[in-house]
Amino acid sequence: MRVNPSTFAAWLQEASQLPAEDGRRQIIRIGSDRDFSLLARHISRQRNSQPMLGRIQPLRLIRAISCPLLPEGKLASAPFISSVETDSRLSLHLSAGGAASGRGRSLEGAVIPWGIRHIRAPQAWTKSKGDQVRIGVIDTGVDYAHPDLRHCLARGINVLNRQLLPYDDNGHGTHIAGTIAAHARQKGIIGVAPQALIHPVKAFDHQGGAFVSDIIAGIDWCVSNGIDIINMSFGMKTYSKALEAAVLSAHRAGLIIVASSGNEGKQAEIDYPARFRQVIAVGATTRRGRIASFSNAGSGIDIYAPGEKIYSTWLRGKYNELSGTSMATSHVSGVVALMLAKRPGMKPLRVKTLLKRHARFIVSTGKKIGGIKELHALRAVSAVSKSSRR
Repeated sequence: MRVNPSTFAAWLQEASQLPAEDGRRQIIRIGSDRDFSLLARHISRQRNSQPMLGRIQPLRLIRAISCPLLPEGKLASAPFISSVETDSRLSLHLSAGGAASGRGRSLEGAVIPWGIRHIRAPQAWTKSKGDQVRIGVIDTGVDYAHPDLRHCLARGINVLNRQLLPYDDNGHGTHIAGTIAAHARQKGIIGVAPQALIHPVKAFDHQGGAFVSDIIAGIDWCVSNGIDIINMSFGMKTYSKALEAAVLSAHRAGLIIVASSGNEGKQAEIDYPARFRQVIAVGATTRRGRIASFSNAGSGIDIYAPGEKIYSTWLRGKYNELSGTSMATSHVSGVVALMLAKRPGMKPLRVKTLLKRHARFIVSTGKKIGGIKELHALRAVSAVSKSSRR
């Protein structure tokens, strides 16, 4: 029997009543805008009377839904379905042993962490501080009460529970936000782009896990709300056609996507979404400007940035020192904000090209390593200033 979207929606309604099998889900992409609209409208209309339909998440950006597993036979009989894939899990890119307990407030005066000094961000502040550039941090949320972040926090979303604010119940998202845009007046830390705006997008739970569909929903929100940069400090090993479609849509809309490469110390393979060519893929370096032992490396990395023992904001107004390509990625997002404040509307490929062209070669055993470059904020912002005068 060939079915129409309304009949299929009824099947989804039935499936939503059943216990989730090991929590497994799938992403079903619909072939046409018309069929997707019919399906989405039906789900929306029935949600009040059928609360379990909340387990079915429309993904408008890629014309899809995420739902509990449906029998293969029912999927095969719906000709308007273009593809089906497992709704895979992703994890945050934090190195082994990186998560420590939050440190108390013991800072004397405003502190610029070593990584921000290392990339020469303070020298770039005379040219740009990232004024009003909008950064979507798809992560665990953020600590709204942290004094170093209050000035930079703008409207966000909790895709796990849209009735709640994107409060951080893990710490990772707060740490990322601090490196990007913290601003301390008397005590605290200063981030790479202290006048940028952070839009927290909570897609990860308190344990640091998320479904691909949650990430796509976060990307969709960023595209719909005029975000300039998306920071993705997470990844997975398996390819997802749905995630690639979402990244491509955001890229075409002009958003600049920065993603961490992973922390397995691999030499020739990086995680998704950093592996997509539309993304700026980031590896991590140490205080000495060497590639960190935990960082994935190789030709797939576009640029490296500080990722070892990075001091930043934490939950309950505290601070924490973490390592990982996650931390490196937040440095890059901050520098991109500095660049966009100087020249709004730059295309993603142009930004990536300028970052790479004006980075510095990494030195190992007294020799420059060809093609492996580390982030340099002053050079990148200066390059934008020069090009904007032409």
